[in-house]
Amino acid sequence: MSSQNDQVSREVRGVAAAGPVPTNVVGLHEVFTDPLWRISVRLSPAEVDLLRSVPLRRLHFVAHGGASTISTLQSYSRLEHTLGVLALVTHFRPDDHLLRIAALVHDVGHLPLSHTFEGVAGLNHHTIGLHLLHTDPVRAVLARHGISADAVVGALGKQSASPLSNHSGLLNLDHLDSYVRSGRAAGRLDTDPVVLLDRLALTDTAVSADRETAGTLVDLICAEARLHTSWDNVGPVSVVRRLSCRLLDSGVADPDRLARMTDPQLWSAFDSLEATRAESTMLRYELHRLKVASDGSPDASSAWDYSLRKIYSSAPLVDGERIEISAPELAAELDHLKLLPTKFRVWWS
Repeated sequence: MSSQNDQVSREVRGVAAAGPVPTNVVGLHEVFTDPLWRISVRLSPAEVDLLRSVPLRRLHFVAHGGASTISTLQSYSRLEHTLGVLALVTHFRPDDHLLRIAALVHDVGHLPLSHTFEGVAGLNHHTIGLHLLHTDPVRAVLARHGISADAVVGALGKQSASPLSNHSGLLNLDHLDSYVRSGRAAGRLDTDPVVLLDRLALTDTAVSADRETAGTLVDLICAEARLHTSWDNVGPVSVVRRLSCRLLDSGVADPDRLARMTDPQLWSAFDSLEATRAESTMLRYELHRLKVASDGSPDASSAWDYSLRKIYSSAPLVDGERIEISAPELAAELDHLKLLPTKFRVWWS
């Protein structure tokens, strides 16, 4: 018995222990299993090559929750979300290989800390993403597998409806993963994601659910909107936007270079510049000193204004119909989000 145990221990320490796990994100394991949805995806050669490209690898070092990652436990990466969207596409449209590719590249244009300083110096992650699709290395990977970059753009919904876009105002697979993944990280998801997924359908390009499940989704959507308008998001986001403007004004980084940084590189850039070093340190280690008000006060010269760009509220279909028709009470909950504040004053105490 002892010799058998010794043999097992040697095997665990050897080749077996050195193999990749199912959640490996560079394609070393032929099947990727998403830990949230618990969907197993058999990766195609094109998907493996994309996962090993710099634009996709970079997303592993960009926080999906943006600057609120320093005030909450929403610390998962933009790549984790990307793979979650891929998993959802393979669940609903397993043989739509173009849509699978689109799911993998849909966020490649994101800035460091995701949406945090979107719009600064005209930076737009959608525009950057489209550019990256038509330049190497992404273009070269797509071409090697006989995939047209323009076809991928079409699958992303830039010209027509897509399960990855929300031009109709309806819940898509991209936002579905965001809401559920954020809810899990915040401890407000009461339903097992696997059970939740079993109650969902993809009707044309929109997520559809029964009345009870739609209620769960609306709760997650509303909670996410409240997070975006909370101190936890408004405070740190407003500071990072200020710091990024100073970084650009100093000439240390131009908009193109800033847009391609990872989160660690952004913090390093802040630390390297005298004009941003002190406040960057305060933001990370004295965050409790940050104050946020939505009533226009205070008038102190040290306070600054911040406005949210948008509040996301895409609604699921309920039993295949628009929520306003099939569940007006849930539609009213989403409509109530319009009353949330979007203009704030922020200052250091």
